[in-house]
Amino acid sequence: MKIGIIGAGNIGGNLTRRLTALGHDVSVANSRGPETLRELAEETGATAVRAEQAAQGARVVVVTVPLKAVPGLPAGLLDGAAEDVAVIDTGNYYPQRDGRIAGVEDDGLTESRWTEQHLGHPVIKAFNGTYAQDILDRHRPAGDPERVALPVAGDDERAKRAVRDLIEELGFDTVDAGGIDDSWRQQPATPVYGLRGGVAEVRKALAEASPERPAEFRG
Repeated sequence: MKIGIIGAGNIGGNLTRRLTALGHDVSVANSRGPETLRELAEETGATAVRAEQAAQGARVVVVTVPLKAVPGLPAGLLDGAAEDVAVIDTGNYYPQRDGRIAGVEDDGLTESRWTEQHLGHPVIKAFNGTYAQDILDRHRPAGDPERVALPVAGDDERAKRAVRDLIEELGFDTVDAGGIDDSWRQQPATPVYGLRGGVAEVRKALAEASPERPAEFRG
C-alpha cells in the first residue's frame, strides 16, 4: 500500500522503518527537504520527497508534526492522494512548545479537530500517546498476552477501520475511542496517554479520562 508520512521525527521515522519492513511503499517528508532524509531513505527503502509530494497516490497519510507547525504545511497537502485516503494525526498540544492555540484554549476544539480544520480533511487520531521506540520493539502477533492496544478516534468509520487494520498489521491491538470530539480522552495527561496496556486496560483508561486540562497543558 502507498503511504505518505509527513514528519520524520521519532514517530514518523519509526513508522517509516516498520511500514517499509512490512512491504508498504512509503514516501517520507520533513520541513527541511528530502536531502536531509537520505540516511533514512537508504536505511529503509522509503522515498524521500518534499512535503507537498508525500500524499501523491497515498491511501494512508500520517501527519506527525508539532501542532504549531500544522498551519504552515503546504496548501493542497492532500491533493493527489487516493480518493478514500485515511489521514492519521499523531499530534499533541504542548503549550510550552506550541504557544497558546486559541482554537483549543478558547473554542474548546480537540487537538485533532483543530488539525483537521487546517488540513481541510477529516483525520483519525492515533499514535499520539505511543512511545516511539515501542513501534520498533513492542509489536507482537495477534493473541499474544503482551500485545499492547492503542486508542483510535475518528468520525469517518471507513477511514478508522483502515487505520485500525494498519495498526493491527504493525503488531498492536486497537480500541475504538469514539469520534474526534471524544479524542480528548487520549490527549496528554489522560490515563491512556503513554499506557502500555491491553484492550481492557485501554478501555478502562478511556472511561476514566477527565476533559479538564491540567494547568501544565493550558497555555
